[in-house]
Amino acid sequence: MIKPWIHAARLRTLPLALSGSILGSFLAAADGLFRWSIFLLAALTSLLLQILSNLANDYGDFTKGTDNHERIGPDRMVSTGAITPRQMIAGIGLVSTLALISGVFLILEGFPHGDVLLKFVYLLLGLASIGAAINYTVGKNPYGYSGFGDLFVFIFFGLIAVIGTYFLHGQTLRPELFLPAISLGLLSTGVLNLNNLRDERSDILTKKHTLVVKMGGKWGRIYHAALIILAIVATSAYVVLSFKSMTQLLFLISIPFLVRNMVVVLRNKIPADLNVELRNLSLSTLFFSITFGVGLII
Repeated sequence: MIKPWIHAARLRTLPLALSGSILGSFLAAADGLFRWSIFLLAALTSLLLQILSNLANDYGDFTKGTDNHERIGPDRMVSTGAITPRQMIAGIGLVSTLALISGVFLILEGFPHGDVLLKFVYLLLGLASIGAAINYTVGKNPYGYSGFGDLFVFIFFGLIAVIGTYFLHGQTLRPELFLPAISLGLLSTGVLNLNNLRDERSDILTKKHTLVVKMGGKWGRIYHAALIILAIVATSAYVVLSFKSMTQLLFLISIPFLVRNMVVVLRNKIPADLNVELRNLSLSTLFFSITFGVGLII
């Protein structure tokens, strides 16, 4: 019985979920603010939120008929009958609870000495993250069905994940930190865009109005290239503004993987082939976060 749940959790998406807490923690370490407890709790909370999103998508797409014979992606467990809708709702509730508990411990660890207002703000962000993870496909008006998925991914996987983690480490902030956060948000949006490019045909048939459906596949591929290029530019700008050592250029070894993904997507004619590129971009984004972070601290 555990195998369908592992499949529904979609483990290959988890490296992307870790990228934000890793990047935010590396930035904190470079400023002498790093705390292991914050990193571990932030990583756990991020993983739980990603799993929650995957379970909710499995259920939400089933209820709206999006999982049909035209869909190219991996099998969804509710639509195949491996997990019943009732069981999936229970699973969503369990993971939501675990994410909330983990998030509360993270907030308490980040602000151990009062700071009631900051604790409240972070609690609201945590609840918003849980809501966003569920409401992408679940509910009467899921934002993933109206083209707002890209914006939410950019905000939650980029800005909130990186800046939020950094601030928990040291309760301080520098404006230029938004540049690497923007980079990660753009790359994370690229992963979602690949998913939408792959499923464009089935999404059109089921009236799932993703940004790709609205702009068309050709512009969706150009948009993908723009996301990757702008991500590279934003990080490069951060390095220029905060340059201290040549080791900060270490992130450049991740760029060929990102560029390769961009070129493959621009040339793509077979949507099913994008399944591999989804995994590749997720791993490349994690590699980008690690090389960028390591370059800051060595």
